[in-house]
Amino acid sequence: MPFILKKMFVPQKQRAFLFFIKELGYTQKEAQRFIARGRLLINGEIMDKSSQEIEGEIEFIYFEPITRGLKVHDEYDEFVVFDKPSGVLIHPQNRNTPYSLIDELKYQFGRDANIAHRIDQETSGLVLCSKNKKSERDIKMMFQERDMKKKYLAMVHGELKDDITIEAPLLRKQDESAIVRMVVKVHEDGKESKTFIKPLKYFSDKNMTLVECFPLTGRQHQIRVHLFHVKHPIVGDPIYGQSEYDIVKFLDKELTQDERIKNSGASRLLLHANELEFNLYNKNYFIESNVDFINVCFESMKV
Repeated sequence: MPFILKKMFVPQKQRAFLFFIKELGYTQKEAQRFIARGRLLINGEIMDKSSQEIEGEIEFIYFEPITRGLKVHDEYDEFVVFDKPSGVLIHPQNRNTPYSLIDELKYQFGRDANIAHRIDQETSGLVLCSKNKKSERDIKMMFQERDMKKKYLAMVHGELKDDITIEAPLLRKQDESAIVRMVVKVHEDGKESKTFIKPLKYFSDKNMTLVECFPLTGRQHQIRVHLFHVKHPIVGDPIYGQSEYDIVKFLDKELTQDERIKNSGASRLLLHANELEFNLYNKNYFIESNVDFINVCFESMKV
């Protein structure tokens, strides 16, 4: 379990955030954030005021990363790239999450390493991670300025014959229906979103098309919602294109694998982050996944 309760002793009275800085090596921003999130306890009670003085025995809910042996796909001086398997979270959902990619990154490269962008838990593929605070800022700015070219592969339902550019605004907000957790939808009040789709191969026996996806904006669930919007949902998607009953069953972890394959066509979301292309510190990088995505697709369709 990455989050553990660690007992510590504060030898002399001092402000809580200063103890985190001097004794534990955190920045002031990190120290104040941890305390505000209730990770400091005194006599079993949460102490969430960073300027309050502490002395004697305290407890700190400490993130201690673990490894499951996931190998790095590519490593450079300033960053590393993992080829994330489907099903692995990027960050912990809560303190009970047993493992996520941030565990593997910090276990292998230290506390200052960080993940620079996100892909969904069920999406597999390339994830770019910084090794230090400076490269983290620079890489995140690169994503913010849209200087990163990303290419995904997806298997979609139906035959898609021609290239298509999907421009549909996406809105993320609380929904009034029973499926509150399905929060992203095409809506006129949403943010501008654009995805280019290129068909690669049609599999007539399964009525499915392998496509390349180029998200030109970076909205949550963008590719999934856009493909659902044009009536070509991604094979294996347990949310977009499914009945409310089955969505709730999936979210409550009550949907069996056989049911999922029957409903959506596969046991996992068939979306893969396949390529990254960018310029960092005046050097061009082109990184490609080694995963045989077509084979992954057909294996995941087996009951």
